[in-house]
Amino acid sequence: MNFNTNEKINQVSENTLVIGIDIAKYKHFACAIDDRGRVLQKSFPIAQSHMGFEAFYERLLALKAIHDKQEILVGFEPTGHYWMNLAAFLTNYGIPFVMVNPMHVNRSKELDDNLQTKNDQKDALVIARLMRDGRFSYPRILAGVEAELRNGATLRAKIQEDLNALQNRIIRWLDCFFPEFTQVFKSFGKMAYAVLEKTPLPSDINGKTPEELLFLYRQVEGMKSPQLPKAKQLGEVAESSIGVTEGLVMARFEIATLLSQIQLMQTQLEKLTAQLIELAKQMTDYDYLASVPGIGDITIVDLLSEVGSLTQYAHPRQLIKLAGLTLRENSSGQQKGQKRISKRGRRQLRALLFRVMMPLIKHNPAFRALHEYYTTRANNPLRKKQSIVVLCGKLVKILHALCKKKTMFDEHQMMKDFAHLQMTA
Repeated sequence: MNFNTNEKINQVSENTLVIGIDIAKYKHFACAIDDRGRVLQKSFPIAQSHMGFEAFYERLLALKAIHDKQEILVGFEPTGHYWMNLAAFLTNYGIPFVMVNPMHVNRSKELDDNLQTKNDQKDALVIARLMRDGRFSYPRILAGVEAELRNGATLRAKIQEDLNALQNRIIRWLDCFFPEFTQVFKSFGKMAYAVLEKTPLPSDINGKTPEELLFLYRQVEGMKSPQLPKAKQLGEVAESSIGVTEGLVMARFEIATLLSQIQLMQTQLEKLTAQLIELAKQMTDYDYLASVPGIGDITIVDLLSEVGSLTQYAHPRQLIKLAGLTLRENSSGQQKGQKRISKRGRRQLRALLFRVMMPLIKHNPAFRALHEYYTTRANNPLRKKQSIVVLCGKLVKILHALCKKKTMFDEHQMMKDFAHLQMTA
């Protein structure tokens, strides 16, 4: 299939039955139109069940026969995860389907009746008419290793989010019962967790010598050599602690529960991460991506889970647009607007590229030289954040070229290109 807009419009011919579907959790609504936008079947419900899908298929065949159509094109919004079951059903029956941008549906719903009314029946018709105009995209359904990576990376992000929430609860607990704890431990390392496990309250520390505290902490699994200066400092701040002294029985139970949950999630996170890295290594893109200094296994896992194999994309501009890094401008008449990135696309992918660029600038000489050039050039120097955004697009182009051409990253070649850039500036 050609992704050109004209080709999309041409795919909806007089022989095409266009079906727009508004996706919901329990009951979808579908509407049928022809290539001129005339309604062939008003919106009708589709139950989110096997019987509902089978009835929908039978109705499609009946509409196709009644209106003498040879082709069927189904389209819907990617609403949450509710569309996935219907997409799998359509794939099994060989019925092509496309995606319509929810923002386009929201902004064009007033074109027919000039009303702000929004309901499932109306949305189904709006989706169908957007499809007729070629305003849709072709989804790429992930399968095999790519599907495993997407599901695993999503789970990993959720576990990491839950871990952060648990650590915030521990900070709240410390603010109430041991506020001075953060004066000794600026972050949660092995010794900090050992202290919370063995002596969470100031009363547990008072009356004990630093050596006695070290003996307790060594009993914690993985804690081999606790620091004596930290133990001495703990004893000093515990003597003058302003922590709450009531309700300590339940406070002790709460911190023990939080610590056990964190330990369980950290173990799950480590196992899951190891499995995801092994899955990523099965993809042909892995070796080429890993050849770039500054890009680690976790970054590769997150990147491949977001976009799949980079060889599936004909041009790096597709990836840049997917990340929402394309430039937009608001200009009118003599007024020249400022250019900004669109931020339309996969937010996680854009955040990933921004995060990975920081260590790349620090550890990769080629990217560091480019960053210095963009921020210090005489003509139109960029601010640091602008330079990082430009380098994100540069990184996407490089990674796409490596995977497409099946070649390893060559720092010297990139430096040659950089020298040519300086000469032409």
